[in-house]
Amino acid sequence: MANALQKKQFIDLAEYSDMRCPMHGLLSLLTGPWTTYILWLLRLNGEMRFGELKKQMPGISAKVLTERLRMLEKAGIINREQELSVPPKVTYSFTEQGHALERLLDEVNALALEWNGDYGMPKSCGFDPTMNKHVNEA
Repeated sequence: MANALQKKQFIDLAEYSDMRCPMHGLLSLLTGPWTTYILWLLRLNGEMRFGELKKQMPGISAKVLTERLRMLEKAGIINREQELSVPPKVTYSFTEQGHALERLLDEVNALALEWNGDYGMPKSCGFDPTMNKHVNEA
């Protein structure tokens, strides 16, 4: 059991914080443009391909999505799996470290729904690629 505890992966959060503060580093890592929403989509859907992620975020450029995914992979939060096929099939999923964020993401979602109240936003929403538009559920 001691070996299992010793194998826990750590993230050098100082890399994301000029203040050398773990909390600032974690927040900087997770709150970059689109980053938290990418994590939320992986939380909701599990393993996803690049194109699936892109369709769920029509406002993001392929360049920014690639940058965010590479950053999350480098930080050890997501896995990038590539199959040698034509065209190449690349999928993204949570690492063990990424799974540790699930409870936090669920809590942020619960807070968003609570704060949303009856201000006209749906209780859940997503992007339907077959309709090429966002769909909302009351």
